[in-house]
Amino acid sequence: MSFDDLLSKATDKRTFDTLQGYIDFAAGFIEFTENNLQARIVSRNEPHYQFLQYGPYASYQVTRPINTHLMCGPNEFQEQSRVFTEALDVLASGMTMGQGTRQTINRLIYTLQQTIGATLDGLPVGRSNRARKLNGDLFERLIQLVFNRAGVPCVSGTIQVPVQIGAQADPNTDFQMSFQQDLIIKEGEIVQMIGSVKTSSKDRLAKIFIDKFLFGRLTGTQIPHVAIFLHDVQRKGVSPDRLGINPTFLPGHFKAFTVKLNPLDGVYYCDLRPNMQTDELLRSQIHLFDKLLCEDIWRFRRLGGVNVVVREGSVEYDTGASEQQP
Repeated sequence: MSFDDLLSKATDKRTFDTLQGYIDFAAGFIEFTENNLQARIVSRNEPHYQFLQYGPYASYQVTRPINTHLMCGPNEFQEQSRVFTEALDVLASGMTMGQGTRQTINRLIYTLQQTIGATLDGLPVGRSNRARKLNGDLFERLIQLVFNRAGVPCVSGTIQVPVQIGAQADPNTDFQMSFQQDLIIKEGEIVQMIGSVKTSSKDRLAKIFIDKFLFGRLTGTQIPHVAIFLHDVQRKGVSPDRLGINPTFLPGHFKAFTVKLNPLDGVYYCDLRPNMQTDELLRSQIHLFDKLLCEDIWRFRRLGGVNVVVREGSVEYDTGASEQQP
């Protein structure tokens, strides 16, 4: 498979209609990058991150940072993907699994998504807005497919929350507030959990916390609200011999929203930052993604839910891109 073939597949959402589509694409990317890269560049400040530099077929462009502790290599991807899909089927059957298998869940989700993001990094610079939008949409779809395979019905869409004016308002003066959500866990008409799914928390934390606050005030309920992020690092530097990473997570903002507004019911990553594991408050709020899938989601679903109108369908956000998505 050539790089043009990979780009063609990555920019066609139909490639990713199924979980197997993600696995097949990742396998093709891993096979291609084994022998067709210009270089693998080690991050200067955190050496377990690497950047892939493409050859002349992609104008020698350099990818986003890749965590080599999480990214599957060619000698293990086939076996790890088998363990991953079997683990989801085990969850769907109501059984539990060991810690080793749970680590595979985090690694596979990271690998499946980063192979897409790294491929899109090979697009011409003028199409970067398109690449970011598409990458985010495909991460949202991946998480939905994972939950559905694990036996947890979920959709994306808009939740319509009725707002009453006063205690005995004229029904004609009532109105609705719409909440666009990436992930809605529901059983029939009952919404059991609401989730935000983003590749990183950059510029997005405030909306997630405020959504939980408003939803609770308007409905008088405490439906679990969670956030799912892939990672929180970005490339630092331009010259290939001086590349490093910058964290994009804002711990001060996160703590302020948690303490002074309301805590989320869970924040989950595939690639945790070190301070998320050493800071006491952050550690109590932020976890690896497998904890949500293997433990917390089943607890959230037992809490009940709220009956609200959900309009299913892909959630679209304005990213400033001028191109239409495929």
